[in-house]
Amino acid sequence: MAGHSLHEFDAVLAIARRGTFRAAAIDLGMSTTALSNAIAKLEGQLGVRLFNRTTRSVSLTEAGRRFVEQVTPALRDIHHALDTVRSQQDTPTGTLRINTFATAAREIMVPLVLEFLKRFPQVRIDLVTEGALSDIVADGFDFGVRSQDLVPSDMIAIPIGPVRRYAVVAAPAYLADRSRPRVPADLLAHACIRVRLPNGAMYRWQFEAEGQPLHLEVDGPIILDEASVARIAVLEGVGIGFFMESDVRADIEAGRMVPLLQEWTPALTPICLYYPSRRNPPAAFKVFVDLARERSRACRRG
Repeated sequence: MAGHSLHEFDAVLAIARRGTFRAAAIDLGMSTTALSNAIAKLEGQLGVRLFNRTTRSVSLTEAGRRFVEQVTPALRDIHHALDTVRSQQDTPTGTLRINTFATAAREIMVPLVLEFLKRFPQVRIDLVTEGALSDIVADGFDFGVRSQDLVPSDMIAIPIGPVRRYAVVAAPAYLADRSRPRVPADLLAHACIRVRLPNGAMYRWQFEAEGQPLHLEVDGPIILDEASVARIAVLEGVGIGFFMESDVRADIEAGRMVPLLQEWTPALTPICLYYPSRRNPPAAFKVFVDLARERSRACRRG
């Protein structure tokens, strides 16, 4: 390893894992240019190309594939040794990487993430939001945050949020000259804010009738893929929207939105912080878990 750093090797593994320099750079908390330069420098020192690059894709060369296969277990052992040392720290330091989805990120930001940073200012949080479910171990994350029913069975899970439910809402102006929907099927006669999923499919609104799930494909004048933008459309009276209640609770309480079909949107499973079992985790990891458990107890009491 003379002349090389762990960061360079971690960079190679991140690119191999993520398949693009851009995604790997985000994971590593650096610019794409800096990452590209680091890999070019390493390849120059080794005298061999590790990656085939085109304008559309990045793939390992045969030499790169062998390099990744041989260096991965060694790096795992090194990082484990570093974790063991860090677990003895009096003051938690380092960076914790968390993978979640946008709605959950908004729910945990103040009570968990920002509270943690207030208590442990020497720790950094790298919070990544994405719609697709990530393999947090393979993708290099310390924690994941997902709905309880989506947490992999081999993970340790801590419920960290209050009761959650969907909310169907409309602005008073939209409802002023229209009849309110009484059952989900009534939505088919209304303008609705449609949502596109990360995979390109249209999101079907989810309800429950007598314990059975009911999925409805609505229609409307606009298709969006971000809740904050859909909220604007609803507030402007474009149509009826479908959100996590936490995203529009303040609007409902202020009278800017009117809740609809509440008896058709029962409680959902809570969001959970989850992580793999680890021996001798770093001090920052341990105190973050402690705070999550504290948050969990508070939610149960509340």
